Amino acid sequence: QIPKDPEQQQLRELTALSQQLQRVHPNVLAKILKQGTVYQNEEIVVINKPYGLPVHGGPGIKNCIADVLPILAKMLENMKAEPLHLCHRLDKETTGVMVLARSKEAAEKIRLLFKTRQVEKIYWAIVLGDPDPVEGVVEIPIVEKEVQSHQSHYKMTLAPNYRLCPEDGKVVKIRKNRNAESAVTRYRRLASASACSLLELQPITGVKHQIRVHLAYGLGCPILGDHKYSHWSKLAPQKLPELTLRRLKLKQSKSRHLPLHLHAHRLCLPLGQPLDLVCKPPLFFQKTLRKLELDIAKD
Repeated sequence: QIPKDPEQQQLRELTALSQQLQRVHPNVLAKILKQGTVYQNEEIVVINKPYGLPVHGGPGIKNCIADVLPILAKMLENMKAEPLHLCHRLDKETTGVMVLARSKEAAEKIRLLFKTRQVEKIYWAIVLGDPDPVEGVVEIPIVEKEVQSHQSHYKMTLAPNYRLCPEDGKVVKIRKNRNAESAVTRYRRLASASACSLLELQPITGVKHQIRVHLAYGLGCPILGDHKYSHWSKLAPQKLPELTLRRLKLKQSKSRHLPLHLHAHRLCLPLGQPLDLVCKPPLFFQKTLRKLELDIAKD
């Protein structure tokens, strides 16, 4: 039975989003991934990764991409039924372009391209607020730290090399954190409305949760639905502006159901001639753009 109240219906859809792929049979999951294939040749298969699907298994995870690669390989035409290989990873909540290799050799070649930063990656994110300036580069190292709160947990965070001196306001260099990794993200605003913005992002480096951390702590514009990086010390649902809640037809008490709005939109892979691989954002992302009136010129 479908609830008549649009808010209830919206909630039902959002909650189903992250659970549905954990409930299906591995064969069904492989079929879903096959339908989401955006490109294939003799070396690679490119899929549009769905929301809420982890790349690797772990405790409490019933379905993941790694486990269904042998089934997917058999389903794809013109394949020797050799399992596919992972070349890079996306977070469980991130959607979009994902490259799989048809052989170990191809996988190693592509992993090396990622490692040596020869792959151009473009993401889209809906964020809270408006970045200032509207386009630029965030270059702040990132480190993993334990958060001491009533529920201790680990988070990635910024480890800047500079700080402002409280006495005279001068910029001073501080000692480098040994464990911090250098992280660079280019960003530009594509649209803004309803107290939110749509950003195009290009991570130059590939540190864990880099885009989420740079946006939330570097620019003060956390990604919509990023409940982990919207606060530092507590594990709590994201607090949304009134206008945003109204447009999304959502109550603040239900904001925890909002999914992360981060999408791997495009990859440029220099394999022989450069391959330009593009994935449309998932339906929930497109609906949010419409509700928030974030109009983007069609490219």
